[in-house]
Amino acid sequence: MYQTNSIFPSIIFVILILLPIAISQERRRPVVPALLVFGDSIVDPGNNNMLITPARANFPPYGRDFQGHEPTGRFSNGRIPTDIIVSLLRIKDLLPPYRAPDLEDHDLLTGVSFASAGSGFDNLTATVPKVFSLWDQLEMYKEYKRELIAIVGEAAAAAIIRESPHAIFSGNNDILTTYFFTTIRQRTFDLPSYINYLVNAATNFVKELYELGARRIVVAGVPPLGCVPASRTVGGGENRDCVETYNQAATLFNLELSRNLEQLDVDLSGTRIVYLNIYDTVMDLIQHGEDYGFEETTRGCCGTGEFEASIFCNEFSPFTCPETETHKYLFWDGFHPTERAFRIIITALQSQFMRLVIE
Repeated sequence: MYQTNSIFPSIIFVILILLPIAISQERRRPVVPALLVFGDSIVDPGNNNMLITPARANFPPYGRDFQGHEPTGRFSNGRIPTDIIVSLLRIKDLLPPYRAPDLEDHDLLTGVSFASAGSGFDNLTATVPKVFSLWDQLEMYKEYKRELIAIVGEAAAAAIIRESPHAIFSGNNDILTTYFFTTIRQRTFDLPSYINYLVNAATNFVKELYELGARRIVVAGVPPLGCVPASRTVGGGENRDCVETYNQAATLFNLELSRNLEQLDVDLSGTRIVYLNIYDTVMDLIQHGEDYGFEETTRGCCGTGEFEASIFCNEFSPFTCPETETHKYLFWDGFHPTERAFRIIITALQSQFMRLVIE
């Protein structure tokens, strides 16, 4: 009897010590094994760094609010959406580029980004800046799968692919650059036909991922493209208003894309496909920036903020806002939001994204 009483308080003590640790470990446990990403500069963490292309961001002032103030190739002052998402999923703090020279096995096991700034669903979009097209990224993905099999074996690799979200962020450059800014595709397509062409390409890309084993797929729509600083400068007139033609194109693309994805979700057995509504969230930030603490929603922080991006947003760019004022800006450069804006956007879309991973 004496021994039982003496052991019992000891057990209670051990439980009290270990329970918070167990709870803490459960909270840190990843929701899914990995995150795998395809797309353009919104989610490119540095895959273009070694390419001879203007579509790079591995120089100051990019990354000035990143850890170590390092310009990694991310098109922002700090983290980009996929860094925030991979952290929310409790996988790791940052999502590395697949082409990083120092990539290790654990990086591959927990996910990478194949995204390339300047790319799109249209192969022509990637050809002009000489970057990796979506289909090039798909080839990288096939190579990644082979590496995964070499690390953990075929069965475990298939499980990682099956259970991990595959995220696609694309279409921005196709609509803005290839169709409107350069007018290259206007020679062969009217706008509805080109939108149909892009949506078909997106649909085929999702089908390709399915054939390669992906079962959790999220595809982001495009934001109000007519309201990014560069669009306002190019087509917004003296007052730099939002360009409604660009926004209408974005809306049409999003509508057709969401319809196709909804049908794919039915047609592709055992697959969960989610459309991410970026447009409404970003438009709310633009129209009601003051509600979120933004003082400037029509210009970027870098340079004049009216058009500069990539190589034109550099450490010699005049008029770049002080580091202490970056938080006031919705946009970092002529096209890309600041880290603070990205965090607000992803937080607002979190419930949509989590539909992909909740059993």
